[in-house]
Amino acid sequence: MFVNKHKFLSAKYFSAMWLAVLLSVSAVASAKMPMVSLPDFSVLAQQNSPVVVNISTTKHVSTVPQQFQGLPDEMLRRFFGIPEGQQPGTQERQVTSLGSGFIISSDGYILTNNHVVDGADDVVVKLSDRKELKAKIIGQDKRTDVAVLKVDATGLPVAKIGSSKDLKVGQWVLAIGEPFGLDYTVTHGIVSAIGRALPDDTYVPFIQTDVPINPGNSGGPLFNMKGEVVGINSQIYSNSGGSMGLSFSIPIDIAMSVAEQLKEKGHVTRGFLGVSVQDVSGDLAKSFGLTIPKGALVAEAVKGTPAEKAGIQAGDIILAFNGQPIDKSADLPPIVGATPIGKKVKVKILRAGDIKYVTVVLKPLDKFGGNAGGDNAVHIAALGVRVEMVDPKVLHKLNLPFGVRLVHVDNDGPADKAGLMKGDILVTVNFHSVESVNALEKITKDVPKDRAVPVRVVRGNRSIFLPVQFGK
Repeated sequence: MFVNKHKFLSAKYFSAMWLAVLLSVSAVASAKMPMVSLPDFSVLAQQNSPVVVNISTTKHVSTVPQQFQGLPDEMLRRFFGIPEGQQPGTQERQVTSLGSGFIISSDGYILTNNHVVDGADDVVVKLSDRKELKAKIIGQDKRTDVAVLKVDATGLPVAKIGSSKDLKVGQWVLAIGEPFGLDYTVTHGIVSAIGRALPDDTYVPFIQTDVPINPGNSGGPLFNMKGEVVGINSQIYSNSGGSMGLSFSIPIDIAMSVAEQLKEKGHVTRGFLGVSVQDVSGDLAKSFGLTIPKGALVAEAVKGTPAEKAGIQAGDIILAFNGQPIDKSADLPPIVGATPIGKKVKVKILRAGDIKYVTVVLKPLDKFGGNAGGDNAVHIAALGVRVEMVDPKVLHKLNLPFGVRLVHVDNDGPADKAGLMKGDILVTVNFHSVESVNALEKITKDVPKDRAVPVRVVRGNRSIFLPVQFGK
């Protein structure tokens, strides 16, 4: 067989030459581009673990036996021999839960989530040296999900508090907590979004991360690479109950502001404006003469509130509040809530294509029952809610003949304790039809106050009964 030796050698030569060129180019590129590697979190974890605590709670819950739940008095009396107005024998059970927290002062003040300790009869804090101490709940704030505890101790290691305002998307962050009861577990990830608004959490612009957070991590700290606490791990988005890469933390600036008020007064006072707002979409921005979508569009300025008295109207777009720009509607509530009561605040608005400024004086949020609702909203003190009539079209769509909507649920009121939520449509109370707001007022005057009664609500597309102990 004949072989062209020169052609073979030529091909081999050129192959070697191109290989040498590629290696040379690769070497030059490597020299110019710095090596990128993952950070080492070991020192960060070792230095900050002592400031993290494990929290275990115990609560005693009394429940009506399942066979008696939701039954009317007449049936209890006739078939079970239980005298009218008396509750059937209750069963008491003990419920325990786990969470995390971190030390903010050497004399024993600890920060955690409100939902970790809410309703607890006993709270025990375990330190990094395995010492267990009973804790006292100093204050709780349901709106931000922040709680302050106190243990009897001195000389404790203290967490270094940073600022969540300095966070940027893409930065590394670290969490230390007790997921599923596995104490001092360290997980890491990056900041995936900031200023994230979640339903019914209008006072917290959450930090979103992909840090694996699971049940038991709640209340634990979120650290930056300097070892500073920048957030409190609070919520996860999950279909399974475990981490799915969407975790939400309360910014530490908000949490510490709340903590100071809880330490001083035991409660939090917030400013109240009195507007319902919505985001400005691209189409709305054009119709209002804005070059880019921004601001909070006022859908309603509630009568008798600071906003209405200042002259703010439906259709105004709030562009800045107290000197702080409002890019989206979710920016407004936390800024308003943090503004001092009684202070004259300048508000920049866009009205009919013109920039205007109005001056508003905020009132305490609690004075308005937490949320003024609409003009027709009525506060039902015995239930601890504000309610309004429901559009007949909405009732028809839900196949309901009647009902009233809850526009606000008072913190720690009878409805709140029973699990009723803003947006629920109240249909019956103790099997009496709630055909109007006036009907509900009359029913609550006669409803038994010495025991829980069944209340039917429609939530979404689901009808549920909840036992409610009405206030006197």
